[in-house]
Amino acid sequence: MRLTRFTDLALRVLMRLAVVRTDPPTTRDVAATMEVPYTHTAKVVARLQHLGLVEARRGRGGGLTLTPAGRAASVGGVVRELEGAGDVVDCDGTTPCPLRGACLLRSALRRAQEAFFATLDPLTVNDLVASPTGPLLLGISSGAPGDTGSPG
Repeated sequence: MRLTRFTDLALRVLMRLAVVRTDPPTTRDVAATMEVPYTHTAKVVARLQHLGLVEARRGRGGGLTLTPAGRAASVGGVVRELEGAGDVVDCDGTTPCPLRGACLLRSALRRAQEAFFATLDPLTVNDLVASPTGPLLLGISSGAPGDTGSPG
């Protein structure tokens, strides 16, 4: 299974925010650190905020912070939410597959997809920033606000 760029960036934003201890970064800071367009990052942050995983404050002293729910969020749950529960293949699309009524592949792919999610379910966002990842995240974002403190 391949994650969308949106989900990939969302996970990286959550990981980045999980290592911030002071001076929360802005969406622009996070976009620059991740080397992705600001507009794409802003859409991701808005969705994460809607899910209650990120808090965004405007103005002086504002920035992005990971909520307690975001820190403890199951990676599998986040991926399910962002990717949706659709099938890996579209058997019923504009040109339905003639095998869809008796196909064993569709159910096998569904089981594989659930196994993929189940592997991610026990992992939390906090788990993703354990050493060596957390210190590396701090290192690649040196010079940006909020880069002091230790991960985890």
